[in-house]
Amino acid sequence: MKDFEIWRSIVKGPVRITTTVTGQQVDKAVENYTDEDFEKVEEQERPLATLTMALSPDISQGFREYTSAKALWEALIEVYEGNEDMKESRQDMLRHKFNMFNYIPGETLEAQLQRFTTLTNEMNIAEIFLTKSEINKKLLNGLPKSWDINVAVIKKTKDLNRLTLAETMAIIKACDLDDKHREIYHVNSYSTANLGIS
Repeated sequence: MKDFEIWRSIVKGPVRITTTVTGQQVDKAVENYTDEDFEKVEEQERPLATLTMALSPDISQGFREYTSAKALWEALIEVYEGNEDMKESRQDMLRHKFNMFNYIPGETLEAQLQRFTTLTNEMNIAEIFLTKSEINKKLLNGLPKSWDINVAVIKKTKDLNRLTLAETMAIIKACDLDDKHREIYHVNSYSTANLGIS
C-alpha cells in the first residue's frame, strides 16, 4: 500500500461493506463477505496499523479504543494540537516568548541561535507568521550587549526585509569568527611585543 492510499484512508474514514436488503443499504454480515470485501477491510486495517505502530507504547495505550485510522487521527489531533482555545493559548504563549526573547547570561552564541531557531519553528507550526524584518530585528536585538557595534553595523549595511533567518545567522556567525580572529591576533601581537621588550 502506498503512502497516499494510507493518507486517503485516514482522511475518508472506513469503508462500510454493505448490501441491499428490501431496497435499503445495510451492513453486510461478515460471513457473506466476498474476497473483494475482505480486501477492502484489509486496506482499512493497514492505515490503522501504520498509525498505531508510529506511536510509542505508552501513548498508544491511551488510544486503543479507536478502531479506524480516521478516528485515531482525529483523536491524536485533538489531544496533541488541541481545540481552537488551546491553539489560541499556544499562539499567545509563543508570541510572549518571542517578545521576551533575549540573551541569557552565560549562554553561548550557538545555544542562543539554536533557541531562537526552535522558537521560530514552533511559531510557524502554530501558524504565527512574521515578516523577515520582525524576525531579524528580534534576533539582533536579543544578542548580548557586547554585540551592540556589530548589531548596529548589520542593521545599517543589510536589508533586514530581504534576509532569511538563515542568512542573518550566517552573518552573525561570520562577525563572531571575525571577532575571535581579531582577539587571537591582538593576543599574539601583545605576546610578540612583550617578547621584544624583554
